[in-house]
Amino acid sequence: MKKIAAGLISAVAGGTMLVSGAGVASATTTHDTYLKIRDISPNPVVVKGNAETKAFFDVGASRRVEKVVLSVEPASPKFRTMRTKGVDRVQGWRYAIAFNQNDPEGKWKATAVAYNRHGRKVATDSAYFYVDIRKGRADTRISRFKASPYKVRKGRSVYFSGRLQVDDHRWEGVRGERVSIYHRASGSSAWKWVDSARTGRDGKFYGKARAYRSGSYKAVYRGDRRLEPSTSRTDYVRVYGWRR
Repeated sequence: MKKIAAGLISAVAGGTMLVSGAGVASATTTHDTYLKIRDISPNPVVVKGNAETKAFFDVGASRRVEKVVLSVEPASPKFRTMRTKGVDRVQGWRYAIAFNQNDPEGKWKATAVAYNRHGRKVATDSAYFYVDIRKGRADTRISRFKASPYKVRKGRSVYFSGRLQVDDHRWEGVRGERVSIYHRASGSSAWKWVDSARTGRDGKFYGKARAYRSGSYKAVYRGDRRLEPSTSRTDYVRVYGWRR
């Protein structure tokens, strides 16, 4: 399982403020100190495939504020594993935070805390935003593909084996997927289907076909909405006839 989180992000403020806009926020202040998360853009934060999407947080604060600590976390408590997310200070009180497919989808909360020059907390504000994860298809591979025996009499069977795997932080077998076997005769450029097999435990598959001409074999997985297609290496088998 993929563990995701968000934690404390801090930056020392200074300079002018760039972006204006309204945020869904609830601020508390002391005396004449002002703090507000004015804008979160884009909202929702849409992450596509393996790419990263940056969200920009614009915080407004009065001159009495010397430092702002910004924390972001999923609104649902089951995702709060408190791993710190990186922050880029763009300019002034504007920050950028990158999100990727490992982050939980749904409602998130941003909280800003302001401190004065004595290090005392003087104001807080919070706002909500949404993260929309649109994952791409996972990479696959066909490993250990083999056609045997390497030399076979015409009309006898050639046996195939291999393993279909998916990249989920490490290569793991994929069960219940259809893999097709193709043959290309020596001297030809055309690949012809000869057999199909379903992957079983650990993604392993087995098949066989009659041997009529020498040539190369390969296994092909066409993929689906979750998994990318993949093709194995080729394996050559020599076919011989009867000798008088």
